[in-house]
Amino acid sequence: MIFKRKKANAEPAAEQAAGATEPAAETPTEQATGTSAEQQPAKKPVLNGPFDYADIENTDEYLDFGSILVKPVAGLKVRMDVEQSNQRVIAVSLELAESRVQLMAFSASKSTSLWPGISDKIREDIASQHGEIYQRDGEYGQELLAQVPQQLPDGRAGHVALRFVGIDGPRWFLRAVIGGAAIGDEEASKAIDDLVRGVVVNRGDKPLPPQELLPLNVPRNAQTRPDAEAQGETEAAGQAPQRPERGPEITQIG
Repeated sequence: MIFKRKKANAEPAAEQAAGATEPAAETPTEQATGTSAEQQPAKKPVLNGPFDYADIENTDEYLDFGSILVKPVAGLKVRMDVEQSNQRVIAVSLELAESRVQLMAFSASKSTSLWPGISDKIREDIASQHGEIYQRDGEYGQELLAQVPQQLPDGRAGHVALRFVGIDGPRWFLRAVIGGAAIGDEEASKAIDDLVRGVVVNRGDKPLPPQELLPLNVPRNAQTRPDAEAQGETEAAGQAPQRPERGPEITQIG
């Protein structure tokens, strides 16, 4: 059995891919109250996050990575994942206590989402590594739970448990890969889920094709440790898995 309550020994490996899914709702349904729809003011839906940049009035408190903004919490550590071949920042990895989540944001069309294609690619990748993968219903629809073979820090062969979540937004798609204690510990899982709900995605106005990775950069208001290094595995869209370099570690205590 996997996903028991235990301490994880490895960081999440991230697989990125491309595909298409169902559209996310972009406008609330108006309710009749005795006046016509033309007379009623437009109502915004109740937002539970992750949020679109246009829905947030003030982002001064956030760590602004460009397309991904993160609201700091006490004890949060942030790393930027860099694609080794071209030194492009491709993901933001958050660590909270014994839990980790890697975030990647993509452009998407108004009518479709990327999750079916991404989830199919994840299944293929994990199957090729002789791992196990399961599907379940989550807060944002279907998500994947996986047990992936991985070498442990002491050199022995082991497994890492991961949870893959796809979230649709207005013309953007956010993919989260969760690992560590959040896989089997209910309290740790809630803390990471709350962290993801607080994320803001800035799609920008630039025309982009679906599946395009949204740009990331180091926040101006972050304190960095250039000497910090870590290892992880990432797969860029349409490319073979590769071992990336980690960018500067950013520690924020809020």
